[in-house]
Amino acid sequence: MAASRESLDLASLRERLRVGKLAAADVAEEVLDRIAEAGDDKVWIERVPAETLRARAAALDALVAREGEARAGLPLFGIPFAVKDNIDVEGMTTTAGCPGFAYRARETAPAVARLLEAGALLVGKTNLDQFATGLVGTRSPYGVPRNPFDARYIPGGSSSGSAVAVASGLVSFALGTDTAGSGRVPAAFNNIVGLKPTRGLVSTRGVVPACRTLDCVSIFALSSVDAAEILAHCGIYDALDPFARQAPPPVTLPTPFRFALPRAADLDFLGDAEVPGLFAHATETLKALGGIAVEADLTPFRAAAALLYDGPWVAERLAAVGELLERAPSALLPVVRDIIVGGARYSAVDAFKASYRLAELRRTTERLWSEADVLLLPTTGTIYRIAEVEADPVQLNAKLGLYTNFVNLLDLSAIALPAGFRRDGLPFGVSCIAPAFAEAALCALGAAFQRRLGLPLGATGRR
Repeated sequence: MAASRESLDLASLRERLRVGKLAAADVAEEVLDRIAEAGDDKVWIERVPAETLRARAAALDALVAREGEARAGLPLFGIPFAVKDNIDVEGMTTTAGCPGFAYRARETAPAVARLLEAGALLVGKTNLDQFATGLVGTRSPYGVPRNPFDARYIPGGSSSGSAVAVASGLVSFALGTDTAGSGRVPAAFNNIVGLKPTRGLVSTRGVVPACRTLDCVSIFALSSVDAAEILAHCGIYDALDPFARQAPPPVTLPTPFRFALPRAADLDFLGDAEVPGLFAHATETLKALGGIAVEADLTPFRAAAALLYDGPWVAERLAAVGELLERAPSALLPVVRDIIVGGARYSAVDAFKASYRLAELRRTTERLWSEADVLLLPTTGTIYRIAEVEADPVQLNAKLGLYTNFVNLLDLSAIALPAGFRRDGLPFGVSCIAPAFAEAALCALGAAFQRRLGLPLGATGRR
């Protein structure tokens, strides 16, 4: 997106709306222009028809003109957003990246409905790795969303389209999902924020399951402040979701705070010579913000991460799409089909044994939180070219989950933050990880981190 465009971060867009430079109808036209300018970027699977978007914006303008924004109860008035296409929106098709699975949704997922009720403008449904199975963003029959920094490189997955839409300045924020890192890896590769809330904090009702016991609805935004606000709107307890959880009162970080830093032996940058320096700079940034580094042993975290794809949790993916697999196996991409079919080799005994092992690892990793408030990690060790992933789709995908796969298994919260650029202009990101329900503290730390670094917002050129 050209730097001459105004930023769509919430504060900037609201200021233009507040002073009368824009109405919601103007925002809709601007978004349509930006999408047209972006061309065939493979971001969208289904867009809200232009006339429907215009009509929604006009109705919001009329409501505000009649009642006033505050009285109308529209805190997200005129804010454009996108939704990953494994999340239901009434009247739109949910594909989960698989045309053979597609269905017309009869209800809107609560997470989306709350944003619409707050006055946000839904622009469309975004591309993804099929059935949210992948961290690369290349496993889609709808094409590979274009990485706005270099089209030769992967956009990250599985929430590829949502991340690119935000980074490219097409929308202000987007919803994704995150089971193994799908709401964080694309954030790192697109220089944006990826907030992965605690499991159950945002309703997953109306979301096509990947691993239902682990799935989270995630938020992509240009800033941590924006991500926190969006979470406040959609992170409301849903009594009809059997996996929903009531959030305790928010926590804040102490001053000074302690952050865990992996031992050198636990860090693997996958041969990327530039990333160690960028990670070291992020470490120094946290220290400048009042953080005290303490050493962390990642061994039990890595052991937990290995359970996700080398353990029976992959059988949950089979539970989600097994009927389609039996009826029409060719509907799935070969790499996705092979992963899901692998779930059949696990027994109930395997599942119980793995759950016992995970409980042991959770107890072991809990010790870290008595010594540190936050764990700082690279979001990924490197980024790959599309051609590299196509040549080795399984192993390279697995390497991208090195620092992300364990988070939901261990019931943690996390935020992925932009943390600098390689010399070739590709972004690098870090993740701050904390115990469950620490979203407010993580977003506050993320906001301070972003202010300190002063990096551009996504690929928009705006700071």
